[in-house]
Amino acid sequence: MAGRLLGKALAAVSLSLALASVTIRSSRCRGIQAFRNSFSSSWFHLNTNVMSGSNGSKENSHNKARTSPYPGSKVERSQVPNEKVGWLVEWQDYKPVEYTAVSVLAGPRWADPQISESNFSPKFNEKDGHVERKSKNGLYEIENGRPRWKRDSSGNKIMHPVSGKHILQFVAIKRKDCGEWAIPGGMVDPGEKISATLKREFGEEALNSLQKTSAEKREIEEKLHKLFSQDHLVIYKGYVDDPRNTDNAWMETEAVNYHDETGEIMDNLMLEAGDDAGKVKWVDINDKLKLYASHSQFIKLVAEKRDAHWSEDSEADCHAL
Repeated sequence: MAGRLLGKALAAVSLSLALASVTIRSSRCRGIQAFRNSFSSSWFHLNTNVMSGSNGSKENSHNKARTSPYPGSKVERSQVPNEKVGWLVEWQDYKPVEYTAVSVLAGPRWADPQISESNFSPKFNEKDGHVERKSKNGLYEIENGRPRWKRDSSGNKIMHPVSGKHILQFVAIKRKDCGEWAIPGGMVDPGEKISATLKREFGEEALNSLQKTSAEKREIEEKLHKLFSQDHLVIYKGYVDDPRNTDNAWMETEAVNYHDETGEIMDNLMLEAGDDAGKVKWVDINDKLKLYASHSQFIKLVAEKRDAHWSEDSEADCHAL
């Protein structure tokens, strides 16, 4: 970065949506104690409050998963008040609308056929061929042939003048579909290793590799291989609060952090937005970040794991998500 060198963290997110194309009812993730959502994330199970609001209150559980209308559509989601988010709450009149995203209906490689198709019999809660349909957070019920959660409970480091911790940066992209800033990442194709997804998606979204010449692609591939073959941190694995979630199909994420301590690799990569990204840039990591879905929580975990600056409030630095 011009004028200063910072420790740089590349937090890439890889979404692996095993249930993506199920014809679904409204995205009402009620009372999820173990979550389901596929993006790139870590190693511990969460309770209902972990990936919700920053203050962890139950009132904030599954906010983005209840936004309406559904992303990129005019279909209004069935409204769910805070007091009825939990599956343990009786709600006999709950009849959510049927909805499947147009992008899923288009039949991308990572999406399932429609659940109503006679030749499609998915095996939930287990490895189904090349598709992993087992959640990282536990078993879920199958109701009317659809999944649903159980009703159970770099150079010189710059130091921050207040916290005294070094400031990290990460590569952020601005999504074309919603205009929000996010961590680069994408859907895991059937049988694909997450590390391969991360490298491919970062190249496409942050380096515009799809539009490069063959020679340029080879050069990018060599540099990315060096970055993505090094040791990394798995920051999070499991369900995330995502606006695309529904009752019967939801996002489960694995967030992985690749760190370039000296800047030797990343300083030689020219950022250029491509594919699903409208813009790309380096962003300082701090508690003022407003990112897509649960990405701010992932970045906070990176700061904690790397013992880097997150908040000027020293007390806030000590709190877990």
